[in-house]
Amino acid sequence: DRKRFASVLKSLKIKQPINGTATSFKEAKVIADNIGYPVVVRPSYVLGGRAMEIVYNQERLELYMQHAVKASPEHPILIDEFIENAIEIDVDAISDGKSVVIGGVMEHIEEAGIHSGDSACSIPTFSIESKVLLSIKKQTHILARELSVIGLINIQFAVKGQEVFIL
Repeated sequence: DRKRFASVLKSLKIKQPINGTATSFKEAKVIADNIGYPVVVRPSYVLGGRAMEIVYNQERLELYMQHAVKASPEHPILIDEFIENAIEIDVDAISDGKSVVIGGVMEHIEEAGIHSGDSACSIPTFSIESKVLLSIKKQTHILARELSVIGLINIQFAVKGQEVFIL
């Protein structure tokens, strides 16, 4: 539930790219116009980055909504601000609901926007400043505890300069 997740992030003061969900081109256009292009569009509840696309203009958004996916209230399209020239970071952690242990922080070689499964990655990170890395780890702990995670959690972050966003 993207709206509930955004509400949790806001309450925790964790940044997230501007986003919205749409079930029609008309809704998608309003969201994309509000965010500003480029935007990342993808079907909700799809694994592996299937049908994900970076859209740079209204014409391409309309084409995406018409041909790439079948939008419906049960399966809305996710529309996110695309943070250009950002570095993507994956964090894998495990929690018992109280303690959170980070198993790895992985830096994507390609800039954000390439799906994790299609990206070359490095553990440990190689270009992230220690202050930013500390922020990423802190946000992982805070979010896992807030969500009462028991088991594994994977979180993707986008880093641009000193700013960190949960994807």
